[in-house]
Amino acid sequence: MVAVGTPAAYAATPSDEVVKLPISYFGAMVVDDAHERIYVTDGNKNGSGASAVLVYDFQGKRVGSLATDQPASGMALSADGATLQVSQSNRILSFDTATQTRTGAASTPYDVTCGREMAVAGGKTWFTETPYSGSSYCDRPDNNALLYGVSGTASFNTGWNSEGRLKLESGPGAPDRLVMGQAGANNAANAFVTTFDASGANLVRGPQRRFADAEGKGALDLKDIAQSADGKRIALADAAYGTRLLDASDLSDAPVGYQPLPTGAKATAVAFSGDGKYVARGAVAAGSVSDLLIQPADPADRGTPIEFAFEGELDGSQVVPQGLGWAKDGSRLFAVTSDGGFGHWLHIIKPPAAQYDSRFTGTLGTTPAKPVVGEPLGIRGKLELDGPAPAEPVKVAAVREDADGTQEVAAAKVAADGSFTVLDVPDRLGEATYTLRFLGDVTHRPAEDVKITVDVAKAPTSVELTAPAEATRAGGVEITGKLAGQGRALPSGIALKVTRTDRFGTTGELTSASVAADGTFRIKDLPNKRGKTLYEVSYDGDALHTASSAKATVKITG
Repeated sequence: MVAVGTPAAYAATPSDEVVKLPISYFGAMVVDDAHERIYVTDGNKNGSGASAVLVYDFQGKRVGSLATDQPASGMALSADGATLQVSQSNRILSFDTATQTRTGAASTPYDVTCGREMAVAGGKTWFTETPYSGSSYCDRPDNNALLYGVSGTASFNTGWNSEGRLKLESGPGAPDRLVMGQAGANNAANAFVTTFDASGANLVRGPQRRFADAEGKGALDLKDIAQSADGKRIALADAAYGTRLLDASDLSDAPVGYQPLPTGAKATAVAFSGDGKYVARGAVAAGSVSDLLIQPADPADRGTPIEFAFEGELDGSQVVPQGLGWAKDGSRLFAVTSDGGFGHWLHIIKPPAAQYDSRFTGTLGTTPAKPVVGEPLGIRGKLELDGPAPAEPVKVAAVREDADGTQEVAAAKVAADGSFTVLDVPDRLGEATYTLRFLGDVTHRPAEDVKITVDVAKAPTSVELTAPAEATRAGGVEITGKLAGQGRALPSGIALKVTRTDRFGTTGELTSASVAADGTFRIKDLPNKRGKTLYEVSYDGDALHTASSAKATVKITG
């Protein structure tokens, strides 16, 4: 999953507090720094009847709710943090964030269930309008998509209209700038992004950009928009491309962009911290592929990002579109995840103040020194961590690569002195290469991978014989024994080869000895010559076990 030099990936850690949200769909999230509140709406816009905006504090405790007459969708917080505006199907409600009470409502031109995007720019509230009902209509790419503003208790059409769906974004770094982009389940063939100057009475459009080339390739699949803390950059979460970083002045590509998301991850969200230090990039990815990266906002800083792979039933499996928000000082990231269905979670993540290096030291060793198929193999090593000791034991992950492909091996805990032993049971003969990885934790960067290649041999077998020292020709010889093997269980129905060599050197093969389920066998013989007689019992081995044999000498008298 992680190669040399790639970021750390881990699931929930002490820095990641998780809250289960009582919603089946996600609408929007707004972070209120002044009162340390997080507002979340349920995205079930096709419903009807009274609903509420969920309110949490910065520690993840639910502290209240804001009642709405109809299901809510978009939200926007005033620049001073005093007023939260919430869109419901037939109007836009205003709430006092200090008292958590409703203070007013503005009419909307349509009563719809498609939901609205909302943003505050130039001291005014703006919202999108898709004048249809029902998801099958809302996401049609040829539908009208309208941009409105709020004035007192009424709304007005800006005249800047399009088709499909529209996304809106504003930010404190450029308080008079509104960013609008086409989005939706069925994007336009070549979707656009544009900016508006909202400082005056009317919106003045700035640069716009479409992304497809002459062959129609590279079109935007927009999931989220973010503006940097200084207002100089605009980031787009593009499911078709990754994270696009643009120069806000003309929407050209920034001179330096962010590194690609992990292979298999599709961008869903992006957010800059208000202090300008971090950018968070969310994604949808399968299995252990990372869904969230937290890294320096400056793309020229190629420091190792922290990555989260959400893959558990208790924390979701992907970051939802527009599901990221920061505390202004960058001390907390708020992320909404889902399981791809109706389950949703709120994560409160505290990025570390610093990260320290880690490395594997010394040489890897194995126990036993010569591994055999079907037997436990221990790979011993040592991990060295700079900086503070981890709050909980860290783990070393491993994968085995052999002729059958690549197989993950159970991770091993690292002891206080840095030692660890990864355990595996190789199940194929031949060369096997083990790659050991420390994927990092909250305060430690990942270590460079180390490898060890071993030659997995057949498991040994042994034959034990119990024979009399003397016997007579008339009474015959009875020999008992046991066949034992390491590794996988020996196959049933084994027949052992038995030979007899008399004192004249004449060798003859006797009837084979059948091995019972417990490995025991019995041999009976009537020798025809006196003197020392050598009996040899041998096992030819099989695909996973070596051959073995044993001898016994019996003196024949009478």
